Amino acid sequence: MNDKQKNGQGLARLLRAARCSWAGLGAAWRNEEAFRQEALMVVVLMPLALWLGENGIERALLGASLLLVLVVELLNSSIEATVDRIGLERHELAGRAKDIGSAAVGCAIAVGVFVWVCVLWP
Repeated sequence: MNDKQKNGQGLARLLRAARCSWAGLGAAWRNEEAFRQEALMVVVLMPLALWLGENGIERALLGASLLLVLVVELLNSSIEATVDRIGLERHELAGRAKDIGSAAVGCAIAVGVFVWVCVLWP
């Protein structure tokens, strides 16, 4: 059986990818406190973004800046899990990888704040 047959094609592949994505979100929710906090922030702020945006572009910017934080947090969590899988002993490169991932989350949050201030500040 080749890779195409194993992974499926068309709709079967799409459904498998959707199941994997859902499983990843569930794992992040169960195991990552920061993801839960940021997801709850999105649940609270997304309706506000849709209400406060005066047009489609503003609503898209406000909403996308919230989702960006979740995307970067998911990537950061996957980096942390991979580093922990390799070994739990302290290593300079492992610490650097985790710190850089955390910095990426911080930058995504800064982008979100910047977008919200630019869109909502008269």
